[in-house]
Amino acid sequence: MTDLTGKKIAFAVAKEGIEQIELTSPWEAVRDAGGQPVLVSVEKGQVQAFNHFDKADTFDVDDTFAAADATSYDGLVLPGGVGNPDALRTDADAVAFVKAFFDADKPVAAICHAPWSLVEADVVRGRTLTSWPSLQTDLRNAGATWKDEEVVVDGNLVTSRKPDDLPAFTKKLVEMVAG
Repeated sequence: MTDLTGKKIAFAVAKEGIEQIELTSPWEAVRDAGGQPVLVSVEKGQVQAFNHFDKADTFDVDDTFAAADATSYDGLVLPGGVGNPDALRTDADAVAFVKAFFDADKPVAAICHAPWSLVEADVVRGRTLTSWPSLQTDLRNAGATWKDEEVVVDGNLVTSRKPDDLPAFTKKLVEMVAG
């Protein structure tokens, strides 16, 4: 098993609209590998996850984008859900937080609709990635090459399309953070 002992991974989410399985599955993979997952959001309190369009569980926020320092993390996970990345891309602190991981060449993992946050951070130009199919035009317009594959790795960026891809996504995420 890949060891993430001593590694701290930020999970960036909005106040609501997070696809629960796209948060919990990578979270458990990081934790099971010995890493420390940290939930970072727009404000303290709780965030609301969803099972597609139905409300699911709530999760406690550990840190906020305004207070968090990307240099103190070893990687970033961006869960999907339609509302989650759509809200994140309108928050300047969230966008700056995401961009900081790319500026530092740290591992970033984004699934489903999460690449919308990457578009807003202007970090997809010249990269190859995947996403939920409805984002392919947005990604191409932002300068990315889009592929319809289970998992795509481009440097320190790993992307996947949907919850069915989570096993491959979480495996690549853990491998990438482990180095």
